[in-house]
Amino acid sequence: MPTDPMPDWVLQQRRAIGDHIRAERTRQKVTQERLAESAGLDRKTVNRIEQGTHATLIDHLALIARALGVPLAELVR
Repeated sequence: MPTDPMPDWVLQQRRAIGDHIRAERTRQKVTQERLAESAGLDRKTVNRIEQGTHATLIDHLALIARALGVPLAELVR
């Protein structure tokens, strides 16, 4: 069972994943809105993932990776 609050290293990892997603999205010149639409997600969800403010589902990360055309592993490295 997860601890509350999450350990700092988890929050840092969450932010790092968000940074990788944002970097790839901006490299491709894609807006959050366009990425959300391509991934079948809400723009707020994409924003929260990029900001690292909320935990996300692996399913959402897989949808984002596919929408960006990159391996999931590239986003979570």
